[in-house]
This record gives sequence, C-alpha cells and structure tokens, in this order.
Amino acid sequence: MGQIARMRRAAATAVLLTVALTGSLLAGCTSQADRSDARGGRSVRPPQSSTKAPATPTTSAAPAGPLLAVKIDNVSAARPQTGLDQADIVYAEQVEGGLSRLMAVFATRLPPVVGPVRSARESDLELLRQFHDPTLAFSGAQHKLLPLINKAPLTSVPPEKNSGAYFRGGGKVAPHNLFLRPRRLLRSAPGAAALTTGFRFGSAPSGGTPENTRTVRFPSARFTFNWSAQRHRWLVSMDGTPTVTSDGTRVAPATVVVQYVRVRASRFHDVLGNNSPYSESVGSGKAQVLRDGKAFDARWQRSSATGGTRFTTADGAPLNFAKGQVWVVLAKA
Repeated sequence: MGQIARMRRAAATAVLLTVALTGSLLAGCTSQADRSDARGGRSVRPPQSSTKAPATPTTSAAPAGPLLAVKIDNVSAARPQTGLDQADIVYAEQVEGGLSRLMAVFATRLPPVVGPVRSARESDLELLRQFHDPTLAFSGAQHKLLPLINKAPLTSVPPEKNSGAYFRGGGKVAPHNLFLRPRRLLRSAPGAAALTTGFRFGSAPSGGTPENTRTVRFPSARFTFNWSAQRHRWLVSMDGTPTVTSDGTRVAPATVVVQYVRVRASRFHDVLGNNSPYSESVGSGKAQVLRDGKAFDARWQRSSATGGTRFTTADGAPLNFAKGQVWVVLAKA
C-alpha cells in the first residue's frame, strides 16, 4: 500500500510539472508573438482592450488649401470691376505704357464673380511664390512667358484650361469683358491661414503722421487714397475717379502700403515691342503704411521668393496692419 501511495504522488507531481511547463511555453509564445508583431512579422497578437489610446497631436498643421489670385484689368474701359471689394489683398503693379494692372488675392471669401480678367506678367510669378500652391486665374500672356507660368509652383487656370469657369458679359466690349466664377476653380475659400505674406495685424505703433489723402503715380496712371473717419477706411480712386464695384460698393481698404521697389525692364514685351516692366518684390527698401488716418514710415524686407514680406518701423519693430483689406502699391523707388 505504501508503495502504491508513493507511485500516485509521483504521477501527480509529473502532471503538475507538465502543466507548469506548458503554461510557461505558452507564455513564451505569446511574448514572442508580441515581439514578432512589433518587428512587422505576421504573428497575431492576443486580443486587447477595445479602448483606443488618445491620438498623439501633430507638431505642425497641414498647409492651408490653395488661395485664388486673379489678374484684373484696370484701364478705364474695364471699370467698374466686379468682386474687387471682397479680396483680402490687392496688388497694384505697373505694366506697359505706364498703365496699371491689379492682382486680387482671395483667401477668406470667394465672390460669385470676379473681373474683368486680363493677362499675367513675369513679376506675378515672383510675387506669388510666397503662397502655397496658389491658383492663378488670368487671360493670356506673352507666348514666351507661358512656359515659365506652366513651370511655376502654382496652378494656372486660363480660360483654355477651364472654359466653364469664365464667361463674357458685363456690358463691356472685348477684351475688357471676360469674367470668372471663382467657385468653379475652388470649392471653398481656404481661410486666412493661406495668406502667408508675412503681414501682421494688430494695434498701430506709436507716432505716425496724420494723413488725409495720398496719391501714388505711375507714368500713365494714379491711385488716390482718401481717409474716411466715418468708415475708418481709405476710399480708393483711380485716375481721379472713385473706385466702385459693379454693384455700387465703394472699394475701401483698411490698410494701404506704398512699397517702393526696383522697376526694371523684363525679358518680355507687348505686341508693340514695349518691354514689360518687372517690379522686384524680393529684396528690401522703404515703404509707407497708411492706417487709422496716419502715415507710418517703414522698411520692407523679403529675403527670398518663398518668404513673405516683413514690414518694420524705423526702430526695427514689426509694423502691424489694421484688420481688413490691404492694398499694396508697388511704386518705383
């Protein structure tokens, strides 16, 4: 009997050892599966809790969607323009014959119609490099310039690429009657984050000189900005005529920047053989910023085409703009 009891105890001990060894091996296999999965192996991990860990916040936001830049005709036959009052930024540049042309930049709003749309210039490509993948709406360009436009880091959409976005009308004669429906190019406005211009908005700096009116002259064009204390805006006039849109809205930016730049002859010319002026927007120089009924002496600096323009006061402090539409007149230094 004693021998039988000893044999039963030995068998029980063997069973216990087998169970323990099997559990250890299973645990080892599970650990190996975890390690294999972490290395990208095909082993399947054991089921885990259905509760998901919080997502780790990213350190940089995705770039805003593309904004829209539209080249707008600015001779007398093209006025009044449409949609100009809803642009975030309006650039005024010199073109052939000393005339002017506008480039309206839309980021926070897309009006139903913008125009009249006219041709692009070489200096537009440098000016637009500060934005991330902008969409440029224009009607034609000097034929040798078109390859540069197609290679530029932007989306060019002339009428031949999207005829459904354009139409002729407005009671004007060609070529001053081509208009754009912006929402046929962009589904929605990308928002203020797309305005990577380097502009700063906030309270005015100290000082400044009271200013009621300022006129900037091109050889064959002029812009006048009259301060309206009632509207707290600068009322725009072009060539002596108040600037209103086709629906009767007076164009009135909150800030006007007179940016003095080098204006030189570009490599291209018009059909009459006149060289197209090139307004250099990369570099540095003097400027005057008009806001709140005052003029502030400033300096501008844009060290590379991919960067925005920094405006500073005489002591080097950033110069804030007033919140609202900004006009930038690229005047000859």
